[in-house]
Amino acid sequence: MQLTLECKKRPEGSKPNALRRQGLIPAALYGHKGTESVSLTLDEKDAYFLLRQASVNNTLVDLKVPDISWNGKVLIKEVQAHPWKKTLYHLSFFSVASHASVEVSVPLNLIGQAPGVKLGGVLEQMLTELTVQCAPDRIPESIDINVSDMDIGTSLQVKDLVVPEGVTIVDAAETSVLSIVAPTVATEDKTETEEA
Repeated sequence: MQLTLECKKRPEGSKPNALRRQGLIPAALYGHKGTESVSLTLDEKDAYFLLRQASVNNTLVDLKVPDISWNGKVLIKEVQAHPWKKTLYHLSFFSVASHASVEVSVPLNLIGQAPGVKLGGVLEQMLTELTVQCAPDRIPESIDINVSDMDIGTSLQVKDLVVPEGVTIVDAAETSVLSIVAPTVATEDKTETEEA
């Protein structure tokens, strides 16, 4: 999925709340020139649209900043928002153009139906995303896990996962990903006295 975003350089001395009242979201770009960062703004509508399409530390975005004649591929590194109103406060981007590889989080996608679940077992998923390292242009949208062969009592660890070529798993190999456990049957209390 190709996402393109245009930002403007943030005016010197501008206050974040004043920018938000104008429909602008403050942002920052890191890594485009070593340790140097630049303060930006983007249109509020563009920001919400972007976050509907992209996920933090996973989706590559083509960012253009005409004010400083810069454009390149970035990852969203941080989203600051109100905890329940979901009002956006700030976005942080990280340039990946000069990096041979990046460390990103990729969601795990379960496919198929586990026979163990059909027999009444419960699928417990301990890990919903995987940390991987790869070239910026090789970031997978998700890692598929086929559960079609999983019976009650079976489990998967990180070392059992298959990832695309050029992608290296960062998470510990022994980390549990998911398992099919036997259903817990509530036993009736036998100590209850019978009615006379």
